[in-house]
Amino acid sequence: MNFKILAYEDTPLGLLCLRRREILSQPGKFVTEVTLNHEFLMSSYLTASEKALSELGLERVQSAGTDGKLRVLVGGLGLGYTAASALDSVSVNQVEVVEFLPQVIAWLEDGLVPLAERLNADDRMSVTHGDIYERLSRSGNQEFDLIAIDVDHSPEDVLGEQSQGFYSCEGLERAKSHLIPGGVLGVWSYDESSPLLANMQEVFETVTVEKVTVLNDLIREEQTDWLFFGVK
Repeated sequence: MNFKILAYEDTPLGLLCLRRREILSQPGKFVTEVTLNHEFLMSSYLTASEKALSELGLERVQSAGTDGKLRVLVGGLGLGYTAASALDSVSVNQVEVVEFLPQVIAWLEDGLVPLAERLNADDRMSVTHGDIYERLSRSGNQEFDLIAIDVDHSPEDVLGEQSQGFYSCEGLERAKSHLIPGGVLGVWSYDESSPLLANMQEVFETVTVEKVTVLNDLIREEQTDWLFFGVK
């Protein structure tokens, strides 16, 4: 069978579907995809920007938690590529993932996603069911070297009301309080966001934006994602 629905569930954000299909133009190659309310959300086929969110974020970390002691907080589990990229670093001692939907956590636990075996076997990783935006809205105690957020499509195209206020200067200030000095906040977006950039420049000492462009050969088009990094 070249197409299979692995999970189809109602969630607070709408109908969530996990599916696996063979790429017809590449016989024998399978891809895992997620849709929300029948709209495409993510795929295991192109994951460069999700991985880069961790890789480039860790490159920017200037905090003292080095030599295998870095602590990373990931907002949004998805298919696990941001978390896995953080775990690829020998400098990382702990990765905590906060995921809003328990169904997505169950996919990982049940081995339905491509990286499940690897992630479930790594004792440096833990997954918490919760709202990353609510967590970061509280004052922090400088716990993390890197906070990587990959939840919304973009700051102007959000999945739900949970992120309301996060992208403002006030929200970013509260998120910053969870970073140790020299720590980094990274935010993924499918679109360039001038308001987010301006707010981050108000809050963080150093702000950079990375453009990640890949060729989607399934549709023969380039696609670009944007990564925003602020250093405390």
